[in-house]
Amino acid sequence: MKIGSTDCPVLFRTSALIPAWSRLRSISSRSSNLSFDLTTNIAVLVFSDFFSTESSPKISEGKSFLETSSDKKFNTFINDISKDAQKKGISTKVIKQFKKKAYFIPRVIELDRSQPEFKLSLDQYLNRVVTPLRIKKANKKYKENKILLNKIATHYGVQARFIVALWGIETDFGRLTGGFSVISSLASLTFDGRRHDYFKKELFNALKIIDDGHISLNKMTGSWAGAMGQCQFMPSSFLNYASDWDKDGTKNIWTSKPDVFASAANYLNKVGWSDKKTWGRKVFLGDNKFEINKKYIALKKWSSKGILNSDKTKLPQLDLKARLVIPDNYGNYGFLVYSNFDSLLNWNRSNYFAIAVGKLSDSISEK
Repeated sequence: MKIGSTDCPVLFRTSALIPAWSRLRSISSRSSNLSFDLTTNIAVLVFSDFFSTESSPKISEGKSFLETSSDKKFNTFINDISKDAQKKGISTKVIKQFKKKAYFIPRVIELDRSQPEFKLSLDQYLNRVVTPLRIKKANKKYKENKILLNKIATHYGVQARFIVALWGIETDFGRLTGGFSVISSLASLTFDGRRHDYFKKELFNALKIIDDGHISLNKMTGSWAGAMGQCQFMPSSFLNYASDWDKDGTKNIWTSKPDVFASAANYLNKVGWSDKKTWGRKVFLGDNKFEINKKYIALKKWSSKGILNSDKTKLPQLDLKARLVIPDNYGNYGFLVYSNFDSLLNWNRSNYFAIAVGKLSDSISEK
């Protein structure tokens, strides 16, 4: 998805009740190219039956799809993928497990191909994602993990409140991590062929994670699109950014909070985060018309153009550069965002997502 200066309204399914979404990410970073084409210019989050409320269906007790299905094409596909995996250095042991336990999940293809049914504005989206309950939980989680979070924050140069905010927005603080078999989901998506090359690479990455001993095939669960753990990393992101903070020999983003927090912080650190600044601020534009671009200019210049704080007071005289983001149908308001906002967009290429993380982080007291 192109990082635009404005967002189209977020799209949702009518069955969705809580913000558990399939993320659209840059393929070069954490990308999970789900039911949308990343070449589009629409910033979208899908609230679907995406996480632990729905899990991989069991084809038969203790048997794989290959042992129970007459679909010879999928059987051949798994055998061919296994040969390719062996060429890439995946062990015979893991390949045997893959051939035995991988099965086709029709529901994954259904979710990948399904279309959103109605739209939400930014305010409607924020009201569902940054709720009073989530704000309360975020502050509680910060206090419960304060010592650990502050150590990780200092090490990676990422404020603890942003680590907690990402954790909360992504999986409701680890509560909604997904119940699908990642291996079977990725195999199904690769077999389907719509984004064969991308999901094939992610499948090989997932097999490597298993081969490296970080988690077993049976326990590697996540979203229907293959995003894993409490920080919802795609396998490629796991290999690039996951951290073994607790030094137990595995990078466990499923159940180890030290590893979850450190992995999220390491990601932001690697994509240019600075703990010397925040994410941005809501501003009042008045009746001024602004040409949107990605150019960062000094706050004082924005002030000279008539932009005020959202409460219509003057902007602070800080030595910071910002760019303007104006969501669709947002009246006389917008957001002046700093470079950290682009780090959040690297995580998830939606202005709505980045603003939500920023808003939740602002509500967390680090005292």
